[in-house]
Amino acid sequence: MRETPRPQDLLVWYDRHARALPWRVPPRARVPGGRPDPYRVWLSEIMLQQTTVAAVKPYFEAFTTRWPTVSDLAAARDEDVMAAWAGLGYYARARNLLKCARAVVADHGGVFPDTLDGLLSLPGVGPYTAGAVAAIAFDLPATVVDGNVERVMARVHDEHTPLPQAKPILTEMAAALTPVDRPGDYAQAVMDLGATICTPRNPACGLCPWRGACAAWDAGTAVELPKKAPKKRKPTRLGIAYLARRVDGAWLLERRPDKGLLGGMLGWPGSDWAEEASPESPPIRAEWKTLPGEARHTFTHFHLRLTVRTALVPMDRPPGRGVFVGPEDFSPSDLPTVMRKAFDLARGP
Repeated sequence: MRETPRPQDLLVWYDRHARALPWRVPPRARVPGGRPDPYRVWLSEIMLQQTTVAAVKPYFEAFTTRWPTVSDLAAARDEDVMAAWAGLGYYARARNLLKCARAVVADHGGVFPDTLDGLLSLPGVGPYTAGAVAAIAFDLPATVVDGNVERVMARVHDEHTPLPQAKPILTEMAAALTPVDRPGDYAQAVMDLGATICTPRNPACGLCPWRGACAAWDAGTAVELPKKAPKKRKPTRLGIAYLARRVDGAWLLERRPDKGLLGGMLGWPGSDWAEEASPESPPIRAEWKTLPGEARHTFTHFHLRLTVRTALVPMDRPPGRGVFVGPEDFSPSDLPTVMRKAFDLARGP
């Protein structure tokens, strides 16, 4: 007869095999009362949304070095935070990061709420992030379900309902296993199990502390789970990026609207991004040259192909859109990835 999955078995495994992560207090340090800083937990969870641990680590370390507390982040200039976020993607997260930090300082005296409802009241904090901070930072028995946890639950219970329809089913399964004792460590243990043992391909079932309780292991279906509904084909959108450089080396840049893709980020003036080519709308009068090739980038819901046009303009010609930024204040690394690709194309090999 198959065993029932026991949180204690997973915690014993986690105590020996927990990943070393810069935002985490390891289980041994938590025994004498060591707890993670809620700011670091919250920051890491926002960064980790739809992004890998490997990609997040250098950004997290740079952010916490520059802004070591939530009050420091709340006092930061918007453009500095957006520039520091460049390359991490999903830029609405950076805008919400600032809104949340400022709300914690303005409404909570710089201290994160220590209840699930209090955390949910913060801007940009949804059920997953609130649950993660509640469990990991405050040891509350909150249910935390990310992609790793969904995969573990689907396999342990041999659940074949495809995602995303299966999300509420898997969340209920995860909630039923969440213990009152050490819920923060348990939440991280399930994530670690999915990230290191119960992986999408070639799971190391022989090393799993829950193998004896895993219905998919019994059925031989682990590699098939979780099932996923067929993905819709991503459309392709077209656009134009205008890269104008003044004779003194300044570049013409434009800050995008706060709402929408790349909101609040500096980038090249350009056309709308549409499935058909947009009309020409140069930001300044100039002799524009079209570069060979395209700057291509894939967003969550569509592929983008940008035609890149360049021009050299005199000192006394005012732009119709955007502002010139001198070479001493311009850094390509501060641009979002798609804008940096356009710059790389213009710069050439």
